[in-house]
Amino acid sequence: MLDVIDFITERGGDPEKIRESQRRRSANVDVVDEIIALFEDHRRTQYSATQVNSKINDVQKQIGAKKKAKEDADELLKQKGELEKKKKALVESAVEKDALLKAKIKTVGNYVHDSVPVSNNEDNNVVERTWAPEGATVEKRSNVLSHHEVLLRLDGYDPDRGVKVVGHRGYFLRQWGVFLNQALINYGLEFLSQRGYTPLQTPQFMLKDYMGKTAQLEQFDEELYKVTDGEAKNDKYLIATSEQPISAFHADEWLIPKDLPIKAKIEQFLLTDPEKSWDAFHDMIGISEEFYKSLELPYQIVSIVSGALNNAASKKLDLEAWFPFQGEYKELVSCSNCTDYQSRALEIRFGSKMQTDVKKKYVHCLNSTLCATTRTMCCILENYQTEEGLRVPEPLRKYLPGAPEFIPFAKELSKESTSQKSLPQRPKGGK
Repeated sequence: MLDVIDFITERGGDPEKIRESQRRRSANVDVVDEIIALFEDHRRTQYSATQVNSKINDVQKQIGAKKKAKEDADELLKQKGELEKKKKALVESAVEKDALLKAKIKTVGNYVHDSVPVSNNEDNNVVERTWAPEGATVEKRSNVLSHHEVLLRLDGYDPDRGVKVVGHRGYFLRQWGVFLNQALINYGLEFLSQRGYTPLQTPQFMLKDYMGKTAQLEQFDEELYKVTDGEAKNDKYLIATSEQPISAFHADEWLIPKDLPIKAKIEQFLLTDPEKSWDAFHDMIGISEEFYKSLELPYQIVSIVSGALNNAASKKLDLEAWFPFQGEYKELVSCSNCTDYQSRALEIRFGSKMQTDVKKKYVHCLNSTLCATTRTMCCILENYQTEEGLRVPEPLRKYLPGAPEFIPFAKELSKESTSQKSLPQRPKGGK
């Protein structure tokens, strides 16, 4: 969430900057004025409570003087009781108004970075760069199988029993499907560990309080699965991504420069010095590029338009890899700099507080996929297939039983399969 001070001009804020960012997102601009009005209403209520408290103190002094003089103080005690009721009502009202204010602020997105293409149409996403292995041709191919057909011929998954058990699009990975998926997990963990990331396996559930500070979903009961456990505060919500519990790992902590950067994985997640977050952002997408180059998968880096950013992201780059059967690039990686939007809600502070500080300082949070394993496996299946089977990318071989360079097909496709196109003749194990 943004800092409430950013909305208040007399406190050094710039509400017009927020309005402009909302326009870039094609989001509600009027909400800025609504927040300012809520802030003023909350401030007036707090001030009234303070004034009443001052009156209570004055009356208490008079009561003390009366009692010292052994005079009747009943009228003053009655007056004090009425003032305390009034104060209690004002304090409760201020708490309610503060909650409304914070809830409204959470609906406003992070500041959109100046380098983000401004549009509400993802057709206007900007391709920043492309890469392909030397000699590779990036074009739609009519002589290849779809990824699910390749995996079926490897006897690597069972869709029929998956649909029986789960319903539409259900499947069981089996044999080489399991081994390939696990190989990507192991390779990804080792790859990031070598680059300073700490492996971190997260819980599958989060308490509502922390989920509310990390997730973009406003209506938990409608949007998320939960397990109830007595009081509502103990309700546990099923996570949608490991980014959510990892981001809360350092909640309510105060980190100093020597603690940073903190790099966590399974999700490529980073807490960093605010002055260094954009360098870290480019480093993170660079690590993802290095990973897919090592697998020799053609890809492009795409800058996502402002209207498609989630509220937390100031900028997002996607890495989209090439799927030759489908003849298109598909997203495998999303890399976002959320600046201090998440850390403010989680109270992950930065540095030492100085007397001259007007605002609290927070670390910057960044996240990037490294390897969504099943999607990456699909891409490998389409790019590494041959007429006889599947070539195994060199980095994955040591994680597979027998460290094979090639996995032969084990079964034929049924007549109902998506594709019955034959592959051209080429040497066994060839590209």
